[in-house]
Amino acid sequence: MSGSEEPPAATPAKRDAYAAFRNPAYRAYSIGNFIAVLGRQMLGLAVGYEVYQRTRSATALGLVGLAGALPVILLALPAGQVADRFSRKRIIMGTQLLSLLTSLAFAWLASHAGTAPDWAILDSLSGMLQGAAGLLGETSDVVFDRELPLIYGLLLINGIARTFGWAARAPFVANLVPRGSLANAVTWGSSLFEISSVAGPAIGGLLVAHYGFTLVYVLDAIAGMIFIAILAPIRVKQEQHAVGPEHPVGALFSGLRFVWKTKAILATITLDMFAVLLGGATALLPIFADDILGVGAAGLGWLRAAPSAGAVAMALALAHLPPMRRAGITLLGAVAGFGLAMIVFGLSQSFWLSMIALCIAGACDVVSVVVRHTLVQLLTPDTMRGRVAAVNNVFIGSSNELGAFESGATAAMFGPVISVVGGGIGTIVVVIATALIWPQVRRLGPLAGLSEKDP
Repeated sequence: MSGSEEPPAATPAKRDAYAAFRNPAYRAYSIGNFIAVLGRQMLGLAVGYEVYQRTRSATALGLVGLAGALPVILLALPAGQVADRFSRKRIIMGTQLLSLLTSLAFAWLASHAGTAPDWAILDSLSGMLQGAAGLLGETSDVVFDRELPLIYGLLLINGIARTFGWAARAPFVANLVPRGSLANAVTWGSSLFEISSVAGPAIGGLLVAHYGFTLVYVLDAIAGMIFIAILAPIRVKQEQHAVGPEHPVGALFSGLRFVWKTKAILATITLDMFAVLLGGATALLPIFADDILGVGAAGLGWLRAAPSAGAVAMALALAHLPPMRRAGITLLGAVAGFGLAMIVFGLSQSFWLSMIALCIAGACDVVSVVVRHTLVQLLTPDTMRGRVAAVNNVFIGSSNELGAFESGATAAMFGPVISVVGGGIGTIVVVIATALIWPQVRRLGPLAGLSEKDP
């Protein structure tokens, strides 16, 4: 041995699982957003179940998804420009106000059932909806009353508010925390979202079963008011996109061009889009709860909560475990696991097996969400985050709602079991195709080392 002593090895820094929460602004935003999402989840369960109780129609459930998808498809790109050029905080507050007003309108309709205005246009629209159900093979047992077009109209307005709010929320979080804490903030944001998604449907199902729909809608409006009050005093620095000589149409599609050039973002968004489009079963849960598993509104609440319960467990694990070393392989495996879980759920006739399958699906889904959201925020300059978030919403937000429409339509034609099982098989096929088309996804390593300069 040498007479000189070797310097001691550097002690690796301890991972801070709560780094994002060290920031007071992020803490306040997270609390308010948690409350708002709790209300939204309660409302989502109530609207879907009320529509099914009114109509007994899978087509009607699918149209709930379509009403949510259209605003995203038509307005997401302009919403991204708005989020980059104006105050994201004010956008979030304004859209939250519009959402709570639609919740109050839902409450009024539910408490005045059967008293819709005697307008010819409502009769015509309800007749068109009845005809659409007939084209998909549903019998005359389904009923579309004149209040249903009003419900879909409110869903469209709510979808507009959500589209502009979504474009602002993800980049707003990136403005609240240091870059080094962003992955941690995304993980905890997913955790809190999923916790509210567990509690919201469970509470909503119990409230609907015992007190009806009106109370749920009013509580969602109150949750929105609380979020606005919490968000108002938060101060945040935002790099706004300067209006330059770029043509308005070119500026509108600049987010799409950025995503197309950044293959890691393009691949992960595409994978998630098709997985959600094909593999989702949320829209059909009222049918499974009532007609297959026989568990009613309370059981529906637990079925809606099950994916989020699995997601919470996985998100908490991701926050405390070491960072992913092979994020790409982990992502592909998680999405394939999601598809397999959907196959099991579709074939199950046991409430508890269905719950377990949905829990596993939620756990797999949150891995995909964390990888995708972290990639988008780390690889995108702040001046473009709104537009890129909008593209993400076009792919993912619309696929959630279009997936609900696809599920409703295929369930009307082939039955709910074939709809869900076929979607699960399709998800696995998409995973294989993604791995072959974009091999860089398989090579994707730790997320922490990524920067805006990476492809």
